[in-house]
Parts: sequence; structure tokens; C-alpha cells
Amino acid sequence: MSTPSTVTRQGPLAGVRVVELAGIGPGPHAALLLADLGADVIRVQRPGMLPGFMERPQWRGRTIVEANLKDPADIEKVLGLVEKADVLLEGFRPGVTERMGLGPDAALERNPRLVYGRMTGWGQHGPLADRAGHDINYISLTGVLHAIGHKGERPVPPLNMVGDFGGGSMFLVFGILAALIERQGSGKGQVVDAAMIDGALALSHMIWGMRGVGLWSDERGSNLLDTGMSFYDTYETSDGKYLAVGCIEPQFYAEFLKGLEIDPEGLPNQLDPNAQDQLKKLFADKIKTKTRDEWAAVFEGTDACVTPVLTLTEATANEHIAARESLVEIDGVVQHAPAPRFSRTPGAVPTPPPSEATPIDQVWTE
Repeated sequence: MSTPSTVTRQGPLAGVRVVELAGIGPGPHAALLLADLGADVIRVQRPGMLPGFMERPQWRGRTIVEANLKDPADIEKVLGLVEKADVLLEGFRPGVTERMGLGPDAALERNPRLVYGRMTGWGQHGPLADRAGHDINYISLTGVLHAIGHKGERPVPPLNMVGDFGGGSMFLVFGILAALIERQGSGKGQVVDAAMIDGALALSHMIWGMRGVGLWSDERGSNLLDTGMSFYDTYETSDGKYLAVGCIEPQFYAEFLKGLEIDPEGLPNQLDPNAQDQLKKLFADKIKTKTRDEWAAVFEGTDACVTPVLTLTEATANEHIAARESLVEIDGVVQHAPAPRFSRTPGAVPTPPPSEATPIDQVWTE
């Protein structure tokens, strides 16, 4: 049986070797993204964890080996992989890998060129560094969670996109790639401390900038991009579905009014904060007169920035997503195709997640 480590890798990271110490959430996602771009990723996990369940689709594109990280003999085997690797990924609480004998000092002593990627919620130091948490907790302290939701209502968690993946795995990958580039000149590896709380703050840079110049209020649902404006919101249609409206620029707003067959003459100014409730009611009443798909047809081919709000199931049949082949089916699970895309070194369709482990002494033998 062939394994991902014996398959010819394709993509801009072909030739890069990654050791992933098994975890959940953003760590495996970072490993998946690196594998999608051609890296040879070996996931090290506890014996007996296969075949997995909820997290199994995240194991695509890599080889799995088993090791007991409390056994010094198995630790030595993992360090043998580290010696041949370019990158190590771990997502434990601070100090855990050090106690295992797999911390940065031990790993970099064995391989001074290693990029050691650490993924945590709170970071490697600070008053909360040793505390447990999840996406919702990390973004709650940044102000981001407070900013998401309708006026007068409670904050709404944006799934786990902002902390785990946007502020977590994406910044871990970003840091790893930057360290690999720096290594080309210095010849030295280093530790990448990727914290979801830091990444979430970086993602919200524009909101902080607007706040700094007086254009963003702490009052939820009263700002440009948080449903405070009538032209940037969702509206219910006659069939109980929804339409997304994002016509910020005046020329796009004009297209929106045209599609709704609303005469702009006599309307309040688009940006008048005191007129937003009036405009929202006007738009809501009008949009409620047709189905979602009828409105989609009205706005098709226009620059009104109006789109139907699709379910995940509906997204699989969307013609634009289908034309770009942005979704693929792997091992019976529909999931994203590798992104972004490269003109000269395109990636391949990821291999399915392994159904069994590969003996650790059979990988990277050359």
C-alpha cells in the first residue's frame, strides 16, 4: 500500500518535510494546508487513535505514524524524524513538549535548521498562557466577539473561523513560511510562537484603525460592517431564505435600488446614520415580496453586490464554485480544494486520510 510519504509530492512546498505532533483544530489544519501545497507531512499520534471520526477529514494528504510520547524509546524515534525534517508542528500547552523531551531546545539541538511551530490560544507566555480555552474564549478578550451581532442583541460566535483558523492556523502557516525563507539566508531554524489571540487581533486591524479615527463605535450593530448600515446586511425573502446585500460604494448602491425598483429621489442619504432604520424597513419590506432565487435572478449580471445566502449543501452546486472546482470529494467527504492556486507549481488533489498507520521506521528512510 502506498502512503502519502511515498507519493511524488506536487506543489510549491514539494521537498519540505513536516513532523506534526497530533492535536485538534488549528494544528491539524495548518498541517493540512502545508500538505496541500506539496509538503511531506508525517502526523505522529498515540497508538489506537485510527480511524478517527470528526477530525478524520483533516488528516488528508499525509502519512500517520504511531508513537507513545511517554516512552523514551518512542521519543527517540520521533527525534529521528525531527533530524530529517524542516518543520515541526505542535499545539500543546506551554511546557508540555519540553517535559516530553521534544521541546524546542531538544529538537533544535538535533536539527539546528528546524522551524519549530507552536500553536496555542494564549501564546507561550502571559498570565493566561497555562489556561484552557477555545476559539470563543480567545476572541472574546480581543473585542472581536463583542463586535459581532445585531444591535441590542448578544454577541454571536462566528463559528470557529476567527480564532482557530483565521487567527490560528493561518498565522502559524504564515510564520512557518516566513521562517523557512529567513533560513535560506541564515541557515538557522527558530521557534514560531503562533497564538490565536495575537492572530485574531491582527485580523481585526481595519476595525482597530477605524476605531482609532472615530469611525467605529463599541456599540454592536451600529457600524459600517456589522449590520449597522442598511446597505450591508442580510434580508429575509418571501420563502424564509435570505439575501446578502453589500453595496457600500454609491454606484453599487444605485444598482441595488434599481434592482429593487426603488426611486432614489427623496430617499435619505445612503450614509446618514439617523436614516438607517427607515432604509432597513424599506428594503426589508421590498425584499420580502420575492423569493431568494427570484431576487438572485433580478441581480444576476449586475454590480449591486447582492447574492443569495446559500446553505453548505447548496454551495456544493453553485455554478461559480463548480466552475472553479473549489470543492472536491475525498474519501466520501466534500471539502475544499487546495488554495491558493499556482501557475507554475500547481498542487495535486490531496490523498485520502490514511486508514492505518505506517511503521515509523518506514518513513523518510533515505
